[in-house]
Amino acid sequence: MSDALPTEIPPTMRQIRTLVTAEGQLQLSIATIDTPTPAANEILVRIEAAPINPSDLGLLLGMADVTKATSSGPADDPLVIAPVSSAVMAGLAARVGESMAVGNEGAGVVVAAGETPEAQALVGKTVAIIGGATYGEYRCVPAMMAMELRPGTTAEQGASCFVNPLTAQGMTETMRMEQHTGLVHTAAASNLGQMLNRLCIADGVQLVNIVRKPEQAALLRDQGAAYVCDSSAATFLDDLTQALMATGATIAFDAIGGGVLAGQILGCMEAAANATAAEYSRYGSTVHKQLYIYGGLDRSPTVLNRNFGMAWGIGGWLLTPFLGKLGLEGMLRLRKRVVDEIDTTFSSTYTDRVSLAGALSLEAITSYAKQATGQKFLIVPTMP
Repeated sequence: MSDALPTEIPPTMRQIRTLVTAEGQLQLSIATIDTPTPAANEILVRIEAAPINPSDLGLLLGMADVTKATSSGPADDPLVIAPVSSAVMAGLAARVGESMAVGNEGAGVVVAAGETPEAQALVGKTVAIIGGATYGEYRCVPAMMAMELRPGTTAEQGASCFVNPLTAQGMTETMRMEQHTGLVHTAAASNLGQMLNRLCIADGVQLVNIVRKPEQAALLRDQGAAYVCDSSAATFLDDLTQALMATGATIAFDAIGGGVLAGQILGCMEAAANATAAEYSRYGSTVHKQLYIYGGLDRSPTVLNRNFGMAWGIGGWLLTPFLGKLGLEGMLRLRKRVVDEIDTTFSSTYTDRVSLAGALSLEAITSYAKQATGQKFLIVPTMP
């Protein structure tokens, strides 16, 4: 993709929009809107690559039943409609009737800027951005929301600079802030999981990876992971307990959310702690065990079998609140490392590349809605 600036910025642009109607329908379409003009401290980015992350799907798909989706209109301007259940609609009241732009992050070339020196300095540069509405041809953001990429770094390499790299670093930062010495991660063969594995190897952090299939375990071991536990194995609980005893990991980040896995992790942490306890306590180990749910691959209730004593905690973890807690200086430190290691520690791979219209094809929607480990879509607005 070229860094050459266009001779003229078009007056209008195309952008993916998502709408939930009062009648219980999800509507996905491509809107034609005015191309924004940057304010004094803003830049206008021609988007060349934007990933579809799990964190994008809640807004994009509105928890609709995409297996019943229909599509109409021409291939380059589709209208996709899918039903939203009455049970789900209750939680979507605030967005009913509002056409919303989608896409947490992306990358491209700065084609215009406001008059501040910080904004002007980015003109012609390839940058990664965050701030929503990246599933479109252009995006206007404050200059401080952009991450200037090193010369030679492509938009595709930089498209996933924010969500996964900062989440991976956020997990290890949280581990240190809360005085744990090792961590557990589920759905660990994902792009994020592989990135976290590389980060922990580089930083000497003890990591226990939990996957759901033998081939995923083999993938991570081939990438140098020391501890990989397959939840489909008959020996899973014993394997996990042994890994926790070896690593001393007492904090977990769970992408699954529902089902029994969260409780199993806490139970195995308790078993690992008791195995080295000096004496028995009827209240369980005094070692604090913390589990954070940061994803929802399983939407069923989280089941806890209280076999892990009284020293434990469970809660939610999101990147944006964590960055607020870390502060500007800390966030800039994490961002700099991403830029420096974008083609090593924080590299991302994509299995599918689609245009704006291609992202709304029923085949693509059905595929990325499954959130299958190892599959990742990249939207390329410049594709025909």
